[in-house]
Amino acid sequence: MMKISSQSPAHNTLIGVSFVLFMLSVGYSANSAEQKPEPKRQRELIHLLVQDCGSCHGLTLKGGLGPALLPQDLKDKDSEFLADVILEGVPGTPMPPWNVEITELEAKWLVQRMKEGGIDDR
Repeated sequence: MMKISSQSPAHNTLIGVSFVLFMLSVGYSANSAEQKPEPKRQRELIHLLVQDCGSCHGLTLKGGLGPALLPQDLKDKDSEFLADVILEGVPGTPMPPWNVEITELEAKWLVQRMKEGGIDDR
């Protein structure tokens, strides 16, 4: 039996294939990226980002225990990857999975907002 480590290309391929199969099973399409949460939920998500995420990433999102989440820090990062980090967390670090609190659509919307900047929950 082949041992697959989290650093191996086989592991990355397995994760990628699993992700694609999952997306197909839930009916993901390019149009899904154009959808966004309802306005009330948008306000709740921004509040969550500033308050909950801000407790580790800094209340101004300039970094703290976690890295900065400002547009210039995220501009070269893949949006799908960032949404996955939000949803699944980062094992072995303080970054928890948020998939019990927010949906994939909401995570993608948050990533877009962070990349655009201008996040304010007041």
